[in-house]
Amino acid sequence: MGTVRSLLHWRSLRWKIALLVAVACGAIALTVGLLVHRSTYERSVNDGAARAFSVLDTALGSTNPDDASGLVHDPAQMPPELVREARAHGEAHVFDESNQYRPEMWASRKLPDGQLVAVSVDMTPDQLSRAALDRHMWKYSLLVLAVVVPLSALAAELPNRRLRRVARTARRIETGDLDARTRMRGRTGDEVAEISVTVDSMADSLRDRLLSEQRFTADVAHELRTPLMGLVTSAELLPESEATDLVRDRVQVLRTLVEDLLEISRLDAGVEHAEPRPVVLAEVVRESLARTGLDARLTVNNAPAAAETDPRRLDRILANLVINAHRHGSGPVEVTIEGTTVVVRDHGPGFPDSLLAEGPQRFRTGTAERGRGHGLGLTVASGQARVIGASLGFSNAAGGGAVATLRLPSTDATHT
Repeated sequence: MGTVRSLLHWRSLRWKIALLVAVACGAIALTVGLLVHRSTYERSVNDGAARAFSVLDTALGSTNPDDASGLVHDPAQMPPELVREARAHGEAHVFDESNQYRPEMWASRKLPDGQLVAVSVDMTPDQLSRAALDRHMWKYSLLVLAVVVPLSALAAELPNRRLRRVARTARRIETGDLDARTRMRGRTGDEVAEISVTVDSMADSLRDRLLSEQRFTADVAHELRTPLMGLVTSAELLPESEATDLVRDRVQVLRTLVEDLLEISRLDAGVEHAEPRPVVLAEVVRESLARTGLDARLTVNNAPAAAETDPRRLDRILANLVINAHRHGSGPVEVTIEGTTVVVRDHGPGFPDSLLAEGPQRFRTGTAERGRGHGLGLTVASGQARVIGASLGFSNAAGGGAVATLRLPSTDATHT
């Protein structure tokens, strides 16, 4: 069905090429037709004039009354233009097409005594021949166009197919498939092959840079883990005081940051795998909210639904969304369950435009009024959502506030 829709899409490159070929062929056919028509017309006029003068010479030089029967002596019966030209130049010929059903070629000569004589020759056969020639040119030009246009559309299918292949590869790369390639490196000599090579090279470069970034993130987080454990232990041994509480708080922030970095590196490397099982969504969400220790109003619409998911990863997603709502938004924080969809909403300034347009970005928290943080919470939540096969979307409520919508696959959808 998609192939048929692509074939019938009138704005595709295929039909633009076919239209260009049709216009070019039509212009050539029109130009040639006009030249042939003009040339045939001029030749017919010249032949008609020669024939008319031949008849006039025969009539003037013959003693046979029948030959002279076609002579016209009265200027009033001659075309006015013929009379003027003959009196000015001694002889003239005029093609009279005033009667479209019987065109005539007139030839006139001025005699020594000043009298004008003229004869007319019927040009109807010539006119019919020219009309037949014009019809044949139009008919066969349209026939050629009817053959050339589909053939040009078929001929354009090969480069069009290759361009669609490049576009599909680019879309796969855009969605995160960095192993997607056009596989057309062996073809050279045209612009499509050059574009294909450029897309493949771009994908190679992008993949190498991302892998390098992932390795760097994982290495940094791993190297920080050992001294961090020492800091945690040392902080616990400090005597109780206000300064100690501050140190422990900062060490805990640092520990959370390192754990988030390690989790992101595992998500980027694709080594995380879900262990789904059927769960009652409302119960899992209620327990997850309780573990956060933060205020959140839970609303369950309709009957509690079953979902096929990994409870541990779902807990991680919900905790990050609720923590993000409290940290960057303002209360009340509302969690709504409808079917297998979980919506987390706060009443703060809402998500920044950059997040709505590009999605969560690590170490980017948006505008200053959304609070402090490292921009890793939503990044982790999005990564874990992909692992469990869920979709996580972000928007702003009409009345104000950020809205995160998590859509989980239902048990029925998983087993169909």
